[in-house]
Amino acid sequence: MRAGTRVRGATVLAAAAVVAVSGCSTKAPDSGGGGGGGAAEGEVTTDVGVEGTTIRLGVLTDLTGVFAALGTDITNGNTLYWQDNQVCDTYDVELEVQDTGYVPQTGVQLYSGMEPNVLAMQQTIGSPINTALAGDYESDSIVNFPSAWARTLTEIPGTGVLGATYDVEIANGYQYLFDQGLLADGDTVGHIYFEGEYGENGLAGTRAVAEARGLNVVEAQIKSTDQDMSAQVTQFASEGVDAIVLTVAPGQTASVAAVAQSAGLDVPILGSNPVFAPGLLQGPSAQWLKDHLYVASPITAWDTQPELLEQYEAAYPNTTPSLGVIFGYAMGDVMKQVLDAACEGGDLTREGVLAAFGELSDVDTGGLIVPLAGFETGVSPSTQSFVLRPADVPGGAEVVQDAFEGELATDLAG
Repeated sequence: MRAGTRVRGATVLAAAAVVAVSGCSTKAPDSGGGGGGGAAEGEVTTDVGVEGTTIRLGVLTDLTGVFAALGTDITNGNTLYWQDNQVCDTYDVELEVQDTGYVPQTGVQLYSGMEPNVLAMQQTIGSPINTALAGDYESDSIVNFPSAWARTLTEIPGTGVLGATYDVEIANGYQYLFDQGLLADGDTVGHIYFEGEYGENGLAGTRAVAEARGLNVVEAQIKSTDQDMSAQVTQFASEGVDAIVLTVAPGQTASVAAVAQSAGLDVPILGSNPVFAPGLLQGPSAQWLKDHLYVASPITAWDTQPELLEQYEAAYPNTTPSLGVIFGYAMGDVMKQVLDAACEGGDLTREGVLAAFGELSDVDTGGLIVPLAGFETGVSPSTQSFVLRPADVPGGAEVVQDAFEGELATDLAG
């Protein structure tokens, strides 16, 4: 952990409004520190989102929609990171946090209000919202880290997907099922997926695996607001599926588990990383999920990060930490690497930060997330995934397969 000296951050108990800054060109003072990335001697050029020794970053998260639990934890992770870290040992970071409710138009409106005040976007949750803002992010020269892994997001200049894209991720999950003898060539799978970039990119992974391994696929598209999966699971049971695959939210995962358990459908469930939240283990299907759910993920589990867990529990007592906290913390670490590089180059303007982002490669977060090769347009930043399973541990999941690359990952990566 990189040490800092002052606490700056945003609570996610409510959408936070912070003091606006002007967009004029300023000069920041020299850094007096070294180690961990001190600023180069001389002045650092700044413009939007930097005032004195404070950098302001934007957060468009989901605190009230279908990914509310995940959005809260990711934002808490962002906040925790910047409470203990500075840019170039000089600049504190403030987060301007706004709740989109996972509604794209709301996200566009909120971004319009915060854009004049932020240097970059620390977090934007949801493929649909990132897609809706793609043109704005490009025209504003904004570096943005999405809480989403759709392939389309890799086409947005300055947007850094932090892990394998959903197609690569789900293909890695299939690889694990094949390797464990839980699925075989020629089997039938049922795939429930959200309409839009998230679900469709996950489905692309299923289709690629189906072509390579001769799988039969029963596809079921749903809206993010659909909660009852009875019809879909009943159809899968009638088709005799050997596995169920999900690119949905935790609410739909809970419904799938309840219906499958009731129907006696004893097959593995494979999910993209957003399908699981620890709250699922408080429901009546908790044991069934522990026995059947496998999650392909760019994020490690808490059992590998005991010091961070202790730090989080001290900062947020009486909460149940999901893996979103780890991801939010990792997002801060990658943003710091970008901002440190820009600062050391003497240019903390948006253009300078964008240039530093483009040069980043071989990104290591100390095992918080999978290794990232870099951010090349149209290419999955990683070919690796962890595989997690629900368990009675902090965060509700444990690692059963360390980060690995499946047989189709390189071809799918682009």
